[in-house]
Amino acid sequence: MGNPKTVKGWTKKIRDACIAAGTYQPYFDAPIQALAEILVQRDAAERQYKESGSQPVVAYTNKGGASNPTRNPMLVLWMDLSSAALSYYKELGLTPGGRTKLGLPPDPSTATGPKDPLFGD
Repeated sequence: MGNPKTVKGWTKKIRDACIAAGTYQPYFDAPIQALAEILVQRDAAERQYKESGSQPVVAYTNKGGASNPTRNPMLVLWMDLSSAALSYYKELGLTPGGRTKLGLPPDPSTATGPKDPLFGD
């Protein structure tokens, strides 16, 4: 199953993952919404990166007219959003470290639900 492409789709997927992992609490709804918005932006950055040829380094022309190689801004944005998403995953208990912080076993195989509750693997 592919990733949901909307905030609503991601919100449902994340909430379901938290429930499957045994970490869901109603007060998680705001962080779940924020994570869903981050993931939609991350998906858009990834799509733009792929549509532009998936080049990790691109030419940047400065005001003086000199062209210099630089990291693709879409790749940089994707990495920043992925890093932000990981912070939310941890706080929601969807990583081994996050589960430990919530007082749950870090090994998801000891919890009910799929091994990777967010992506269903």
